[in-house]
Amino acid sequence: MIKESDWNERYHRPRRRRRRRGCLTRLVTTVLVLGLLVGWFWWQQNGLSSETITVSSAPDGFNGYRIAVVSDLHAKEFGEGNRVLLDYVRDLEPDLVAVVGDILHEPDQMSMIPAVAKGLAAIAPTYYVTGNHEWAAGVVRELEPLLEQCGVTVLSNEYVMLERNGDRIALLGAEDSNGYADQKTVQELADQVRQEQGAVYEILLSHRNNHYEQYAQARVDLTLAGHAHGGLIRLPGTDGLVGPKRELFPQYTAGLYDLSYGQMVVSRGLGNQFPCFRLLNRPDVPLVVLG
Repeated sequence: MIKESDWNERYHRPRRRRRRRGCLTRLVTTVLVLGLLVGWFWWQQNGLSSETITVSSAPDGFNGYRIAVVSDLHAKEFGEGNRVLLDYVRDLEPDLVAVVGDILHEPDQMSMIPAVAKGLAAIAPTYYVTGNHEWAAGVVRELEPLLEQCGVTVLSNEYVMLERNGDRIALLGAEDSNGYADQKTVQELADQVRQEQGAVYEILLSHRNNHYEQYAQARVDLTLAGHAHGGLIRLPGTDGLVGPKRELFPQYTAGLYDLSYGQMVVSRGLGNQFPCFRLLNRPDVPLVVLG
């Protein structure tokens, strides 16, 4: 066994100092790894993302028309007054912004509406439909006029006509099914468009992704939806782990889907209602490009 004095003479350094340096290295490495993990987790909750989704079925006059889909904000703020979100949407250079519900979920969150509504309306014409949570919070009667005052067009079971390069598109907006019991259905709204405008390409704004059978039966060409939050945790080989009703392995939660008639684009959304987290599922503003 080597004595301490012999160790110091042979290797010119104390044995204990080497142990201390080893402990310090392990401590620094642990702190760095934990810091990276915390940063990555924060980025999963707050790092905005977008995917460009090309839909080739639209009229030729709308070739290259860009629609930014904003869904399920749930009063989350990306920077003061949602400045980061607004800058991100602006950089997408949309021709139209579609806000497809769940912009908030509590009555006391109304104060954040003017900043985000005015900001989006300043970027491009902005259209809004309700989600289930605006109705559950009991704020729709107050919220819709406020959005209109801020420059956002509310589509309450209504439609508007868009014109570009000699072609037309009907933009339909469906109130969420949490709304009035006797409200117009998607089928009735789509039929109204055909009776009044003839055969035109129809884009429907509707919050719920899981009502896709209704959209197909109404023969809507393209539906823009949200609601599912991307399944919260997107494991490889799945379309998300948890659905809106807390069901496991939901379907139709993100991206472009071909329905039995027409297509549907689903946003993964931006915020969450409950204190839950996202994993491999960053906040999402999909950009739909008509071709």
